[in-house]
Amino acid sequence: MSDVCIVGIGIHRFGRTDGLSGLEQGVFAVNQALGDAGVAWQDIQFAYGSSDAAGNPDTMVDRLGLTGVQFINVRNGCAAGGSALFSAQMAIKSGEFDLGLAVGFDKHPRGAFNALPAEYNLPDWYGEAGYMVTTQFFAAKIMRYMHLFGISRQTLGKVAEKAFRNGVHAPHAWRRTPVALDDILDAPMVSDPYSKFMFCSPAEGGVALVLASEKKARELGKPLIRLKAAAMRTRPPHSFEVFAPSIDVVADDGGMRGTATRLASAHAFQTAGIGPADIHVAQLQDTEAGAEVMHLAENGFCADGEQEQWIAEGRTEIGGLLPVNTDGGCLACGEPIGASGLRQVYENVVQLRGDGGGRQVPDTPRTAYSHVYGAPGVSAVTILER
Repeated sequence: MSDVCIVGIGIHRFGRTDGLSGLEQGVFAVNQALGDAGVAWQDIQFAYGSSDAAGNPDTMVDRLGLTGVQFINVRNGCAAGGSALFSAQMAIKSGEFDLGLAVGFDKHPRGAFNALPAEYNLPDWYGEAGYMVTTQFFAAKIMRYMHLFGISRQTLGKVAEKAFRNGVHAPHAWRRTPVALDDILDAPMVSDPYSKFMFCSPAEGGVALVLASEKKARELGKPLIRLKAAAMRTRPPHSFEVFAPSIDVVADDGGMRGTATRLASAHAFQTAGIGPADIHVAQLQDTEAGAEVMHLAENGFCADGEQEQWIAEGRTEIGGLLPVNTDGGCLACGEPIGASGLRQVYENVVQLRGDGGGRQVPDTPRTAYSHVYGAPGVSAVTILER
């Protein structure tokens, strides 16, 4: 079974683009990715598309061309983009296809996400009582984590400060102005301990990736950016996830709990035949500042509680031991659900190509890791290698 390669990337900037639909932003990204790969839409044999609030991705064939291409829609919460990519790489690994597309886009209304209880197998009263408000859940989760493992609120602030600093150098980012640590910590509180700068915002944007078999990539004369692993998992017993009404009582409350992220990460590393120490750059889900902190441990890069020292020592900075969220992540880019996981992979390809400009990791990394997490507890992980 040959490796799957990413031969083309495209992105429509994230944020707010009045007058342009989410689907049109997806079409923009597809055309950019096709140009980057040096192929035409007519050459694409299949596509997987993800969108949560901006319509069915397969309808973009009206704009791209009616070629009869197989086009499958994917909807899987914040992990939709990662799930679309997982599906696309499997189609090539099967030997059925040589050239395909993963695309994601979204255009969310201003304000908070409006998750509906019925979509998560929950009764209406659950939403009426206010339990679907994700800011409250994420705040409760990080409060518990901070208590168990000694994470300070200043560390949360430093994560956000880094995000906005990195976003300055990412043309596709929404928030491209640095924010001082004191301003982050002293900003209006949304849900304790999170201030307004510690949450990402629903956004707009589109990302497209052209995937090829290694044989096809060589025919196209493209540098080989190999997708060494892609994994997607749902939650195991005793995990504490979005919209959970409670947390299971276990014998060791401070011990490691199983999560979808731990499962997906372990499988990805096993598939790639490498470990966390072999990763040179990582994009981790940071819906809020504490998510990046917790996901450092859940993805195996450090032990629970070590993040305090990691971040104090600058290990996750652009020039650190493991640069994390080099384009500012969700905090700086915002989160259009269908596109967000693909943005992480887009950024990793940029880093592996050495095209990151002011946000480029020194010495051009050879391996890159991405992780996306979504409600009600699904995670997708990819590992790239050049």
